[in-house]
Amino acid sequence: MSTDTEPGTGTEPGTGTGTEPVADATRSTARGSRFVPLLAVGAFALGLDAYVMAGLLPDVAQGLGVSDASAGQMVTVFTLCYALAAPVFATALAGRPAKAVLACALVVFSVGNALSAFAPNLPVLLVARALAGIGAGLYSPTAAATAAGLAGEERRGRSLALVMGGMSIGTVVGVPLGVLLAEHVGWRGTLWLITGLGLVALAGIALLPATTAGPPPALRDRVRILADGRVAGIAVVSLLGGIASLGLYTYLAPFLADAAGGGGTVGPMWAWGAGGVAGSLLIGRVVDRTGKPFAVVTVILALLTLAHLALPSAAGAGALLFLPLIVWGAAGWALQVPQQHQLIAAQPQQAPVAVALNSSAVYLGSAIGSALGGTVIAAGVAPSALPYCTAGLALLALLLHGTVVRRATRRRDAARAAGASPAAEAPAQ
Repeated sequence: MSTDTEPGTGTEPGTGTGTEPVADATRSTARGSRFVPLLAVGAFALGLDAYVMAGLLPDVAQGLGVSDASAGQMVTVFTLCYALAAPVFATALAGRPAKAVLACALVVFSVGNALSAFAPNLPVLLVARALAGIGAGLYSPTAAATAAGLAGEERRGRSLALVMGGMSIGTVVGVPLGVLLAEHVGWRGTLWLITGLGLVALAGIALLPATTAGPPPALRDRVRILADGRVAGIAVVSLLGGIASLGLYTYLAPFLADAAGGGGTVGPMWAWGAGGVAGSLLIGRVVDRTGKPFAVVTVILALLTLAHLALPSAAGAGALLFLPLIVWGAAGWALQVPQQHQLIAAQPQQAPVAVALNSSAVYLGSAIGSALGGTVIAAGVAPSALPYCTAGLALLALLLHGTVVRRATRRRDAARAAGASPAAEAPAQ
């Protein structure tokens, strides 16, 4: 056997220097990351569907003969079903092939949008929007967990950012474009466009390599995820971020009409969405290079708070309004990448369930924010004052992140260090 190895190398002749497993893993990771853009296509359709309806509210209300407030319930129904579907279906379908789960999600999503386009009245539309929300809630966390698995540890941040970037691009392109498109083909035509995008994304899923969404977690493991102080703290921060950022976006038009005397919403929507695209696409590299998602979240929440505080005074300052809108969009969209990064690190064996919990928190926050915004306005608070309320929520999220999440993270790290010591000493015993 000694003649089969090169002297002093310990390797087989012609097999290199012993670094092949590392090189193979690197190549495998690079190959896997090539498929992540396919997941971003579906995320683009989700982002378009989730936010374009806010811009179409007047058209939908007029087309169905209902009030704006009644038509607005379709946004609440979508986001609530998204929030509820994410953890339920991620748990129920864990262990299934990821391609099958993603395909099922896109089928449900597309059917829901097709029914929305057909809806003859508000009750049918609400049911259809609920169905689309369920599909979105199933797709988003599964796509995020699949992207993280395909890319590997060293590319995880960028891959998660690409999927989130798909959603933000869907917002920046889709919301203004959907509003403009509705002027020519109506709001139903816009929904048909979203249905077609869902089917295109479904075709792309067929090209993904065979992967699984993770083993089915036991009941005690599911409870442990919710009982984990770090996971619970991260989820609450995401919830508050969703209330502050996405909740205020629902009332962007009333805010502008009150604070700036109108002037249209398409330009501000573009500014907010452009910030979202930049934030969601760039944040992955920031997380990967710094390796400190906790610190990144701290900066993001601080920027979100400052942007909301600046909105009322900037609303009457012409083009200066775009600056806080861009920062708001960038911070709001960037927040979820380091949050998902922290959750996957906290629960690496149950990443789909943990990420689903985060997605649920974000969209539940969006629904709560929309409801609270309407309640506050109905109580007599001027729409121009809404950013002060949401700035307070963003500040609360920052405080919780710096206290509850920090303490839970330190306790977990200390427990792991203490648990590693006996194991390290065991061989000596």
